[in-house]
Amino acid sequence: MPEHQHHAIDYIEITVNEVQEAKQFYASAFGWNFNDYGPDYAGIQGPEREVGGLAKGETAHGGPLVVLYSEALEKSLAAVTEAGVTIVKEPFDFPGGRRMLYADPSGNELAVWSTA
Repeated sequence: MPEHQHHAIDYIEITVNEVQEAKQFYASAFGWNFNDYGPDYAGIQGPEREVGGLAKGETAHGGPLVVLYSEALEKSLAAVTEAGVTIVKEPFDFPGGRRMLYADPSGNELAVWSTA
């Protein structure tokens, strides 16, 4: 089975007020382990790979960010745009790949990422 599946839910990002405090909570409550990417982000380790992250930011909107995987981010961007939804953030580089954010017809923000 491939590590990532095209257009499948691949990662969940939880916005938190304080990354260190959130890490302590999730480690204590659920035994989670983390990869630190600086003071504002920690990756959540799953059994075989990173499965999510804790991101410092505004929590006013609530809810985690659902992240889909794409084999070709530019093609996914085109498909999302053609489907008529709003691009919240154009593709940008981050450690490990590239990512974009869009809002679905109900206003839910989701992301799509790719390794290339």
